[in-house]
Amino acid sequence: MTRFVYSLLLLVLSPLITLYLYQIRGKKNAGYRAHFSERFGHVDSTITTNGFIIHCASVGEVLAASPLIKRLQSTYPAERFLVTCNTPTGREEIQKQFGDSVDVCYLPLDLAFATRKFIKKLKPKLLIVLETELWPNLFHYAKQQNCPVAVVNARLSEKSFQGYKRFAALSRGLMAHIDALASHNEEDGARFVALGLEKTRVQSTGSIKFDIQIEDSDKSKLTALQTLIGNRPIWIAGSTHPKEHEQVIAAHQLVLSTHPNALLIIAPRHPEQFEPVASLLTQTNLTVSRRSEHYTAHSHVLLADTLGELKFLYGCADIAFVGGSLIERGGHNPLEAAASAVGVLSGPSIYNFSHIYPELMAMKGANICQNTDQLAEQVTHYLSDSADARKLGENAHQCLAKNQGAIDHTLKVIDSLLEQ
Repeated sequence: MTRFVYSLLLLVLSPLITLYLYQIRGKKNAGYRAHFSERFGHVDSTITTNGFIIHCASVGEVLAASPLIKRLQSTYPAERFLVTCNTPTGREEIQKQFGDSVDVCYLPLDLAFATRKFIKKLKPKLLIVLETELWPNLFHYAKQQNCPVAVVNARLSEKSFQGYKRFAALSRGLMAHIDALASHNEEDGARFVALGLEKTRVQSTGSIKFDIQIEDSDKSKLTALQTLIGNRPIWIAGSTHPKEHEQVIAAHQLVLSTHPNALLIIAPRHPEQFEPVASLLTQTNLTVSRRSEHYTAHSHVLLADTLGELKFLYGCADIAFVGGSLIERGGHNPLEAAASAVGVLSGPSIYNFSHIYPELMAMKGANICQNTDQLAEQVTHYLSDSADARKLGENAHQCLAKNQGAIDHTLKVIDSLLEQ
């Protein structure tokens, strides 16, 4: 009954959701208008049935899941994989990471008719979802087709937990359809159990985001860019958002007062922000190069207006600021910087990575900046003291190395599920 009410409400709201995706998001990024029928359960005839479905919400989850998916491809070479996502950038990253070795499409909206059509057509052997992509109808129809459901790299913040508790009956139904859950830690797992998941179905495996690797192809690009830029103080601001871009630019102007040769690499989180950030920069006295164009020596700012390069761009810098944190967004993944032994600066909003930041800070690999002035002060300090910057980066890398191994643990959870 509860799922029926949820489905009815979602159906009533579907015209607004469609308008938002096609008109509002589609105006900013035309990729939202492409393959639009997939949002309603259409499955292309080229997609293989009876395979594994792995769902990653967007580009961040795709990057985190890529090593796991590649291991699964190696472990189950006879199986075909469909990797789904919600965003055009996620779709592009899937195609970049895997080419034709996997199928790709958008996960349908959790409308009952759409998910039923999707699952009935594909008849998957296994459904794996990343983190907190918990969809009642998707899980219901998967189970109806006798398809096991696994939630991996699962996390549930206290804020999200309280939200699910408000819809206790719906949450219990969700939990009943999860066959195995690999959680970041015991605390996250306990929250799922409190919502109704059987304790025997939960294993604490750690976060697969710690198993990040810098590919050889990325290392080659990094070397080429470092040669192009030359020897100068560099800091990077990765995954920045509106109302945060401005703060980062202001911080850089303060940094330039003591380090006139400093370079800021700014990488907006979403491609639709490339032009707005370029426009913001033209309103300053800063000289700007764009990653997609010719690099001009002695530019004050390099705008990273390309997709899928942030992970290796962190390696160019002496110090990294990880965005989504000077605004109330919850932060983004600091481990991409740690993978290159680059120390991390963040704003105070880090609840999305509450499973990572405490240990990263305890091991002295990251510092929190409360505002623009503190960010500028910290950047200035680390650009002035290369030994301190190297130490912060080494500590961040040690934290990363200490926590690796989640993919091996997660594979065991999946293997045991398939053996049942």
